[in-house]
Amino acid sequence: MPFAEQDRDVWTLDHPLRAGGLALGTRTSLVRLPGGALWLLAPGALDSEAREQIAKLGTVRAIVVPNLLHHLYAADAAAAFPEARVFAVPGIEAKQPKLRIDERLGDAPPALWRGALEQVPLGGVPRMGEVVFFHAASKTLFLTDLAFNLHPRDFVTRLFMRVNGGLERFGPTRIFRHVMLRDRAALRASLERVLRFDFERIVVTHGEIVPRGGRELFRAAFAWV
Repeated sequence: MPFAEQDRDVWTLDHPLRAGGLALGTRTSLVRLPGGALWLLAPGALDSEAREQIAKLGTVRAIVVPNLLHHLYAADAAAAFPEARVFAVPGIEAKQPKLRIDERLGDAPPALWRGALEQVPLGGVPRMGEVVFFHAASKTLFLTDLAFNLHPRDFVTRLFMRVNGGLERFGPTRIFRHVMLRDRAALRASLERVLRFDFERIVVTHGEIVPRGGRELFRAAFAWV
């Protein structure tokens, strides 16, 4: 399982993932907070080796479920890191009734990461219910399903993403535009807040990380909004 350091206090773990026959892959992100605690975003399937690597970095204090689609491994992560609190978007309890949720994500960052990470709940996409996060110290923006950056080798996945308008490019897909989006004005207001952040790197959950120039790339990808 690729475990990569993106910055002094930012790491990512890549996981294979097939959904509906598509090789989408997924990514777990970690941030070391001031004081040393670890913030774990959108956990994937963490095997014993991954858990050991994470334990070497520090103690996981936050497990974050950032939207209504990325929740399948949250309970496993909570069991693996019992000292962590689980933070989840509203509505996740309907999808994961057995998941212990300690705090609902909202407009303001919880006390645990206030001052280290900013967050913006996305308006206008109720079926996703996504929250976007920004880590100022590393100038990193974290996205879950708002945008993809897939460069797949699998023929079926390439064909699907070409039709979906998301092949080998950073940005939202046609499914996002025509299925997920319900209120363009509400989304626009959220994206304007995101663009106030001074970010360079964009860590997407599906696809290649954008290492630099992320803010202008983000602005161009969502200019249609």
